[in-house]
Amino acid sequence: MSKGIFLDRDGVINKVILRDSRPFSPRNMDEFQILQGVSEAVALLQKEGLIVVVVTNQPDLAKGLISKSLISEMHEKIRNEIGIIHFYFCGHSAVQNCECRKPKVGMLLQASRELGINLNSSYLVGDRWKDIKAGQEVGCRCYFIDNNYDEPRPAPPFYTVKSLYEATVLLSAGKNDN
Repeated sequence: MSKGIFLDRDGVINKVILRDSRPFSPRNMDEFQILQGVSEAVALLQKEGLIVVVVTNQPDLAKGLISKSLISEMHEKIRNEIGIIHFYFCGHSAVQNCECRKPKVGMLLQASRELGINLNSSYLVGDRWKDIKAGQEVGCRCYFIDNNYDEPRPAPPFYTVKSLYEATVLLSAGKNDN
């Protein structure tokens, strides 16, 4: 089995929209901006031989605030500009209580099965407690991008970093034991 790295999308790959210090997904292509250093980080991860996978909650789909085609357009932009080819998203809202929405592990398990990824030798990078909890539940080593949101922090163990690029540098240097 292969090693993988699971990346949350909003706040890790692209800029979030902050409202009252809380993060929200972009709702149109004008708001969708890829963060600085992401392209370089993904290139390094791929050079390390990791399968790079986006796993993202997109509850605005269930709320009717965005369309599936807009999500696809955003993922296509990431694919074209950064080279990530594996995307898994949950379009349910929290009240739907599905198995795929992080902090539940459905997307991670599906990606592991479909892509042949050994979860215990893999990594997850996220910017919210839900991301980190999902990664911990399946045995991934986790990197938390602390964007100072006004919401609960994840429970340890995890590395705290400022960006995907910083997480990538630590991972590449072998600093990946929690």
